[in-house]
Amino acid sequence: MKADPAVQRQLLELAKVDAELARTAHRRRTLPEIAEIDAGEKTVRERRDALVSVQTAASDLDREIGRQEKEIESVRARGDRDRKLLESGSVAAKQMADIEHELNSLNRRQSALEDDLLELMERREALELDAQRTSAEVAKAEGEVAEAVSRRDENFTDLDTTKARRDEDRAKLLPRFPEDLLKLYERVRAHKGIGAALLRARRCGACQLDIDRREIAEIKAAPEDNVIQCENCGAILVRTLESGL
Repeated sequence: MKADPAVQRQLLELAKVDAELARTAHRRRTLPEIAEIDAGEKTVRERRDALVSVQTAASDLDREIGRQEKEIESVRARGDRDRKLLESGSVAAKQMADIEHELNSLNRRQSALEDDLLELMERREALELDAQRTSAEVAKAEGEVAEAVSRRDENFTDLDTTKARRDEDRAKLLPRFPEDLLKLYERVRAHKGIGAALLRARRCGACQLDIDRREIAEIKAAPEDNVIQCENCGAILVRTLESGL
């Protein structure tokens, strides 16, 4: 393939633009905020799950407290009825003894139930404190994610601006190249990442490998309009005064 040497040298401008586009795309994929957001969202999910677990336990405990309070109220009401019977003086002596025995049992039962209720309420208070702490952790994790998202979006905006400018530069460069040369450049770039590079001091600017004497001799002997490719990486080698030929 042949191409005007001046046109070949302009491939270096295109390669520079494409290199910046590649760096921009790589940076967009690998912004540290992306990993930070992923980790933060995982933390938010874990904290939310923990909060739901605490809230569920608290809800279950509230129902248990409610049942305990109803039972205490039932025992208390029954005791009140027994005391009223004793105070009325309308019961026989044997029945009075039975009522007093039941009343003693009810008092013991009420005392035990109230002790259990106190324990339940202490557990409920501890769960409430746990829920407040976990809720604060959720809010903190959500805030950190929101901050990372904001920083990521700012970086995305800057990178998108850079990409738009380089895309515009690329669009201006493309018409300068003959179709066959551009196809070769694009094919090499698609496979190797770099389509063209400067031959500098007998070294390929794409793969950074020194070119052996035989190949250098062939390149030196080739007409200036010949399109030369690196035998190692396939990149189009652009010859200038820096090439050491």
